[in-house]
Amino acid sequence: MSCGEPHEMECSEVLDHLYEFLDREMPAGDRAKFEVHIDECSPCLEKYGLEQAVKKLVKRCCGHDDVPSDLRSKVMSRIELIRSGQVVPEREATAWPAPAGPEAPAGPAAAESAAPGSTGSAAAPAAAQE
Repeated sequence: MSCGEPHEMECSEVLDHLYEFLDREMPAGDRAKFEVHIDECSPCLEKYGLEQAVKKLVKRCCGHDDVPSDLRSKVMSRIELIRSGQVVPEREATAWPAPAGPEAPAGPAAAESAAPGSTGSAAAPAAAQE
């Protein structure tokens, strides 16, 4: 995204680091550049306001839940992989629990069970023997 106006910081750089700014995890010098940019750039100001509102809503609704201590580092690692264009290893990509029911996304396991001549999942024969 770019508003088309010249700024010391590019809009894309501002948006890439918006949560660091919102979470006050940014060095003071960079914070000052962000503030100047947001004051000058209405599209970035709008995005900042939206993200700030979302953060407040999440805090209000979920602020009392315990979060695993390593969650932030896992999420940040995943974000860096995606930003760098690296493919997420298959083992990690399937480590998240899949939603149950018809709305579950079709993944590699679903493709295997839907293949012509396939008998379904590997667990089916074991269940049939019981």
